[in-house]
Amino acid sequence: MAVIRFESHYFEEMNMKKPIKRIAVNTGGGDAPGLNAVIQSVVIAADNLGWECYGIRDGFNGILFPERYSEGGVYRLTRDRVRGIGHLGGTILGTTNKGNPLHFPVNMPDGTVREIDRSDEILTYCATHEIDALVMIGGDGSLTIADALHQKGMPVVGVPKTIDNDLSATDYTFGYDTALSIATECIDRLHTTADSHNRVIVAEIMGRHAGWIALESGLAGGADVILIPEVPMSSEEICDFLQKRHQRGKNFSIVAVAEGFSIKGEDLVTTKSELDAFGHVQLGGVGERLAKIIEKNTGFETRCTVLGHIQRGGSPTAFDRVLGTRFGVKAFELAKLGKFGHMAALRGREIVAVPLADAVGALKTVPMELYDMARQFFG
Repeated sequence: MAVIRFESHYFEEMNMKKPIKRIAVNTGGGDAPGLNAVIQSVVIAADNLGWECYGIRDGFNGILFPERYSEGGVYRLTRDRVRGIGHLGGTILGTTNKGNPLHFPVNMPDGTVREIDRSDEILTYCATHEIDALVMIGGDGSLTIADALHQKGMPVVGVPKTIDNDLSATDYTFGYDTALSIATECIDRLHTTADSHNRVIVAEIMGRHAGWIALESGLAGGADVILIPEVPMSSEEICDFLQKRHQRGKNFSIVAVAEGFSIKGEDLVTTKSELDAFGHVQLGGVGERLAKIIEKNTGFETRCTVLGHIQRGGSPTAFDRVLGTRFGVKAFELAKLGKFGHMAALRGREIVAVPLADAVGALKTVPMELYDMARQFFG
């Protein structure tokens, strides 16, 4: 494995099977229910073996900007400190989807913004402080960073996290089940108010490139039209579904739409033109756009409800707590075995190790056979 050569030659020693004594863990990207369950399990498993565990605040900001933290950007995580946090939403370490260390934005004197690679600072910090392994918990962007750090010589293991459930190489990511449950409950509640007012209600649901939450919550909640990024649809087709439903005597309708859905013939709807640290636009607004189109073309009174960050918040479901715990234990085992450059993944009922490169190589999108099945219930 190629390594960065520091004066201490610390990572070269790691490659010679130097015993692990100290590990660090961080959380990056969007928050997801179950993050604290992963942190808790990593810390307790490490403590059982006599290892020290440290938490890096706000992605890698704790290393890159230590001056921001009065108690230190990297701090000791003990068994007592993490005991009982598995049921809590969010992450005790904080997180960020800004400041990708591989492409870090720097304001230049002439007013322009230049991207630089600050990943060597992370490697230097870990070598200097004798961090023997790093557990990175994140989605596609964070695990891409993890893979890059591994290629540079950092002993890294990954844990897959995203409410979108769009990471390849794992059947499920923790956070998804909670987001799905919340979205389903919201759709259930929208039925009663839509029925009471004889309205069409458009529920905008998270899902940038993959429509897992919108599809399965729409199917579970009985949405009348489900719109996902994988299948662009024209406004005429959408309105036709709704008009046929009303012709059959139904006085209300629910439309479940993923935020990344594209209306045929129109540009993707975004709230900002700027890209985030991982090259993503900020999505949002397709629900309101659809509501206006539907009301104009059908005459049906239409409202839009954006579920937004409600899907991320609150306590994780039992499934996500258990899955996060199992992922954390597996990440610890991978570090113990020196199986770096891999992440924990769910395959069937088993937690297995897969290369980080396999996880970030391609997004896992909704298969057409599943969407075609759901489409039978439209209208």
